[in-house]
Amino acid sequence: MPTLFEHTFQHHIFQQVIAILPEFSVALTLLIALLLDKNLGEAKRFHYLVGFGRLANKIAALLNPLPSENTSKISALKTKLLGTIAWCVLVLPLPVLYFLFIENLTWYWQIAADATVLYLALGLNSLYQHAMQIYRPLNSGDLEAARHFTGYIVSRETKALTEQEMSRATIESMLENGHDAVIASLIYYLIGGAPLVILHRLANTLDAMWGYKNSRFINFGYASARLDDVMGFISGKCCTVLYAIQGLPHRLFVKALYNAYRQGKQYKSHNGGWVMAAGATVMRKKLGGSAQYHGQVTHSVTLGAGTDVSSEDFPTSLTLVSRASLLLLIAVFASQLIIYLR
Repeated sequence: MPTLFEHTFQHHIFQQVIAILPEFSVALTLLIALLLDKNLGEAKRFHYLVGFGRLANKIAALLNPLPSENTSKISALKTKLLGTIAWCVLVLPLPVLYFLFIENLTWYWQIAADATVLYLALGLNSLYQHAMQIYRPLNSGDLEAARHFTGYIVSRETKALTEQEMSRATIESMLENGHDAVIASLIYYLIGGAPLVILHRLANTLDAMWGYKNSRFINFGYASARLDDVMGFISGKCCTVLYAIQGLPHRLFVKALYNAYRQGKQYKSHNGGWVMAAGATVMRKKLGGSAQYHGQVTHSVTLGAGTDVSSEDFPTSLTLVSRASLLLLIAVFASQLIIYLR
């Protein structure tokens, strides 16, 4: 049995720990969100993005139906305007409501609410699951199953992809979505809290749904694509640095940043090009090349430097994303600790 002195001392220590926790609220929020994602994974039921996606599809069907003789007469400017209005209606209300009604909670409830929002925006565990869905059939020689699951994570046509092409597609997706679904959410929480996390996640989802450069969405999805590019600019550069830092032990930091700048600006997606070039360079691999989208072959610049990727590189790409999130968490904790000690 603890003595009265021991009990009092333990209670005093506990009170001191509780007293300093608000000083580390940001790091705690990031840590809790990452742990929830690691242990729970993506929400299987009632995920807000599922309902959001359905609503986005209904609005697109109403305002931007499949091309026909009637819709072809609608001017490009009017279609862009409709797409911009639709973007605002879908994306803005939820973060504004969160800011107005939930941002003034007691610190511990604020951490709980923000960590939940951030957890729902993260997709690190989901990236691992999708990669393994492709990795296992590839290793067992089941190319049909691998092509099927590759189609879950990329928009390119997968019916005739070779093993190497599927490996390239998967690793490109892991590195790019490592930014979109992990690092960007963490960065935007640091910049603007949970409301900005929600704003970015919804904007990124709409870009994935409406950002195609085909006859239906070239104009209607114009605002979605441009606004996602703008929002991803800062977080994309941060993710690039977080990937590049991991090349320090092999003296690849500067080369990763150089390739990100030189190759990334030539890639079809500026933000995606930067992070993929940096990640591939650190892996000592090369990405990019030809791919078929909606019946048309698209050629892209080589990203990174080294040998062609294979399915054996899947774990390395996932580790790169995981370590990037850990490095960011450490940096946030260290900065809050310095501020507290001052």
